[in-house]
Amino acid sequence: MEVCYRYDGTFDGFLTCVFEIYTHHEPPMDFRLSSDDFTLFEEREVLTHPFHAQRVYKALYGISPAFQNLIERGFLTCLPQKELALYELIRRGLREGDRVLRDLSDPTVARVNLALKKMWTEWDHLKGFVRFSDFGTVMAGEIEPKNRVLPLLGSHFAGRFSGEKLALHDRTHKETLLCAGGQWTIVPTEEFSLGRAGEEETAFRSLWRSYFNTIAIEGRTNPKCQSTHLPKRYRHMMTEFQPPEEKGEDNALVFPAALG
Repeated sequence: MEVCYRYDGTFDGFLTCVFEIYTHHEPPMDFRLSSDDFTLFEEREVLTHPFHAQRVYKALYGISPAFQNLIERGFLTCLPQKELALYELIRRGLREGDRVLRDLSDPTVARVNLALKKMWTEWDHLKGFVRFSDFGTVMAGEIEPKNRVLPLLGSHFAGRFSGEKLALHDRTHKETLLCAGGQWTIVPTEEFSLGRAGEEETAFRSLWRSYFNTIAIEGRTNPKCQSTHLPKRYRHMMTEFQPPEEKGEDNALVFPAALG
């Protein structure tokens, strides 16, 4: 009997689903989050079990470290029905070994590889396109990525700004990267607000806009080239493309937890 597996949306939750699939011999028709609408399929609600998830995770490593890494990174992508695609790779991997990764003619392998390529491109862009604002004791910013890239950006920003406290909010996936002292963690976030910038931050933003506009050579403006190197979907979060804001009183930054 094919069933729809409901889980909490975490990687451990997905691996627990895989454990349940092999335990009950019930192939998945679909995967859904616990909060999603009902389906017409037979459903199985799966509670995340760290021990079961770890057993599957070790089995992936047994296929090969590269295979384990592909499944783990593939889960961070925005690939539609990624759980079904990753389960299919796991099923084949357990049967055929990691040679499945070299089967580039397979539609599932091709889809996952393409999704990973797009995710790494987005990750590379955001390393340069993120804009932090100074809120006194914390540098904070926001992004709206398609993929869940905060786990990939954590070590980069924690290392680059090891002497700062950072808060980077992901609007799409409602989670926040917190960095302090070279360490980082990610916490779920329902409420996050940068508030209005203080006078000093407003002045720095104005200087940055002036610099951005001044270095441009009007006679060599090339919108198509600029869109290639700086896609328009990132610009609404970037200081240099925002209109000047009114000066106001310093506003408290609202984010999930104080950095240690």
